[in-house]
Amino acid sequence: MVIMGHVMNAYGIHGWIRIYPYTENVDSLLNHRIWWLGNENKSWQQVQLVEGRSNGPLLDTKLKNCNDRNQALLYKGLQIAIPRKNLPKLPDNGEEGYYWSDLIGSEVINLNNETLGTVTNLLETGTNDVLRVQDGSDNKNELLIPFIEQKFIIKVEVDRKRIVVDWKKDY
Repeated sequence: MVIMGHVMNAYGIHGWIRIYPYTENVDSLLNHRIWWLGNENKSWQQVQLVEGRSNGPLLDTKLKNCNDRNQALLYKGLQIAIPRKNLPKLPDNGEEGYYWSDLIGSEVINLNNETLGTVTNLLETGTNDVLRVQDGSDNKNELLIPFIEQKFIIKVEVDRKRIVVDWKKDY
């Protein structure tokens, strides 16, 4: 399973939910009609997407059998996952491929072996993508690191959930 986003909250009174996607293209999650919802505290359950639309950087979605706000609120805080086998194949170019969602939760360290924090999201800015990194000590300090490989992003180790960057804490 690949974590593709999380449920932020209920949206409206007719059972819609608002999603924060972890995907490069906001609406690509809508290409999948079957989702898995859950987290470390709640067992995973399969749900069916009925309809959805992008709303800026978010998604507003309607799930089957979720017909009012109270039902929608039960999904608040749950993660959304898609089986990896249902995702498009990554290019086989000899390098390790990954999805944006594979990077969420990765530890970010710099060339001095200092931990800068954890990846919370990636932003698409038009020029280049940007890593959002939260300092683990208080989650109030955020670093925005341009996702430019071989300049700032030195190594992405998906299997170790670690990204090595050429960046200092005080940038």
